[in-house]
Amino acid sequence: MSGPATVRPRTLGHRGYTASAPCAPQTVGAARDLARMALTTWAVDSRTIETAVQIMSELATNAITHTHTHTGTLRLVVDHPDTRRVFLAVVDRAPGLLPHRRDPGPADTSGRGLLIVAAVADRWGYDLLGGGRPWGKRVWAELGVS
Repeated sequence: MSGPATVRPRTLGHRGYTASAPCAPQTVGAARDLARMALTTWAVDSRTIETAVQIMSELATNAITHTHTHTGTLRLVVDHPDTRRVFLAVVDRAPGLLPHRRDPGPADTSGRGLLIVAAVADRWGYDLLGGGRPWGKRVWAELGVS
């Protein structure tokens, strides 16, 4: 792992890994490493691995850039709920800052992360966490596995 992240395998249910890491730039590398390690462990094809790495990089970058919780932690999630798909997610503690796709111009140097995720993932979205008074959100993407 590139950053200081605590990786844990799932102990119940389907296969998966989670990692807690600081809401800091080095966590982007840890997110990529977690996706690569998990999908390689599960013998997923190399094209899907590279797509998952790209998605985790974009999701982690967005969380770090836009949530303003730089003193907190992020939870990185890579799950393999069944033989046909992988689930990738980043959980942050900023439920009031919802993800939305932007329309960057050709000269803009940012604003393309969710456009990339939408283009390469089979599905993506977000879930508020914590019921009536959300404490955070999970931004996720799913990829099919061949």
